[in-house]
Amino acid sequence: MVLRARGAPLVLEERPVPEPHAHQVLLRVAACAVCRTDLHVVDGELGRGVLPVVLGHQVVGNVAAAGPAAVLRVGDRVGVPWLAWACGECELCRAGRENLCANARFTGCDVDGGFAELALADSRFCIRLPDGYGDAEAAPLLCGGLIGYRALRMAGDAPRLGLYGFGSAAHMIVQVARHRGSVVYAFTRAGDGAAQKFALRMGASWAGDSTGPPPEPLDAAIIFAPAGELVPLALGAVRPGGTVVCAGIHMSDIPSFPYSLLWEERSIRSVANLTREDGVDFMRVAGEARIEVETEVLPLAEADRALDLLRTGRVRGTAVLVPGVRSRRAGTTSP
Repeated sequence: MVLRARGAPLVLEERPVPEPHAHQVLLRVAACAVCRTDLHVVDGELGRGVLPVVLGHQVVGNVAAAGPAAVLRVGDRVGVPWLAWACGECELCRAGRENLCANARFTGCDVDGGFAELALADSRFCIRLPDGYGDAEAAPLLCGGLIGYRALRMAGDAPRLGLYGFGSAAHMIVQVARHRGSVVYAFTRAGDGAAQKFALRMGASWAGDSTGPPPEPLDAAIIFAPAGELVPLALGAVRPGGTVVCAGIHMSDIPSFPYSLLWEERSIRSVANLTREDGVDFMRVAGEARIEVETEVLPLAEADRALDLLRTGRVRGTAVLVPGVRSRRAGTTSP
């Protein structure tokens, strides 16, 4: 499923089977989760990316062929995340911050991704998946889970944690936060009772309107929704010394707010991309915490419908594209 023009529907194409070179592997795609970042790519909001491009950066697949320098073998089951490649030579890469590499390339944006039956990937940037997760359940771990986990680490020690926006990332990270002992408060759009019930079912201790205060001051808040107006609200909800983490790759403009909201050593941080170390660490945690992943499975040819469901907030959990299946709601799955 190919994006040929910004804002346009995807086009179903048949292409020759690609051949892996050097460190590359050719994956037979088993599942690819749909992410809000895919919408940002479609809408041209990231200010980068090639056209035409195959979207999808939460790819689960099995190695069908390997280049001569690949570090994976035929038959290996792996995941392909957002970070497709980093130079390894710049100052940031050498400091362990390859997520900020100026030369980095990203899956489904700068290189073709997983909205396809077959996909090429650099074997050095593929991630080993934990045991016990089916293909559709493992796919959302590769971005919603990974970025959420990086944001959670940036939130620091937060016994009382707020999550603003309760979608793919939040429904997994609430479980990880609970696993480490936090009490979690979920904030949704006003009147979104379905999302609030979903948050409570996934482990939140309280769920309510994002424009209102939590039952008690928060130690930290993570904003998953791409809405800049949530930043002042989250600052007002955290205690002195608290942290607000903006977890999205794109966000609408943050409105002006009084300095008093930031005073008392509150801080605002952003999350940019991920590192391979994040992947190793999070997959270990996912194996320990036994995350329940809610998915809605759709055929590859219905990629546009999946994007529309996400755009209009009609997906509970994560939409996942699987070649050769009919539409179905997989439901909450315990690995």
